[in-house]
Amino acid sequence: MAKFYPLFSSSSGNASYIGSKSEGILIDAGASCKKILNALSCNEIQNSAVKGIFITHTHSDHIKGLKVLSKHLKAPVYASQTTLEVLEHGGHLLPDVPAIPIDIRAADCGGCEITAFPTMHDAPGSMGFHIHTADDRHCAVCTDLGIVTPEVKSALKGCDMILLEANYDPSLLWNGIYPIELKRRITSQYGHLSNQDSAQFADFLIRNGTTRLLLGHLSPHNNTPNLAAQTVVQNLRDFKQNMDYLLGIAPAESSGGAVVF
Repeated sequence: MAKFYPLFSSSSGNASYIGSKSEGILIDAGASCKKILNALSCNEIQNSAVKGIFITHTHSDHIKGLKVLSKHLKAPVYASQTTLEVLEHGGHLLPDVPAIPIDIRAADCGGCEITAFPTMHDAPGSMGFHIHTADDRHCAVCTDLGIVTPEVKSALKGCDMILLEANYDPSLLWNGIYPIELKRRITSQYGHLSNQDSAQFADFLIRNGTTRLLLGHLSPHNNTPNLAAQTVVQNLRDFKQNMDYLLGIAPAESSGGAVVF
């Protein structure tokens, strides 16, 4: 049975493992190699279980540990062709580690079929991933969106479980310490989803078959788990929490635990 392990999820670092204890995939490597390996071990996942590392985009909170981790795990790196080129140019890929583009066709890896979909984030070749497991379940990693495009809606429609971005509370952001240029970037169509954006998309997802939502990529400066959860739940008044859907918050750093979907 495949499970979803949120290892790291915040503006400081992101990584998730999807699969069983014997095989699966890692999505993003935004923490140090040591921290990611420790998080896997905390969840009783052997290093050899990671059959591939899938990268959503090239911002540091998603690739920080990639170079050392890929060498340690000897696992191929999957990403869009554009992302792979940026990674190679920046010295984040090792010559003896396979780099496999996933723009056009799905990849079979770690007992899963992984399909990519484009996102509007401000990194070349940015994408999210839809995962179809061997036991015929569907999940997705969907953060760093900017906006919810028709392509994103189509890719996530009908997924059983989704890691969905809820990056910031607008009031906290606009009244916070960030420079105005950064605030504008975050709220732009190439930035991040607010709690309200996430709540609106959550309604669409639940109406189309999603039963488990994990809110992720929360900003430690511009959001709180309580604010994110309250905003989403208040927008889902047509549904009963813990009956029609389950809602959780992905931890900034896992101490162990998975979502069964």
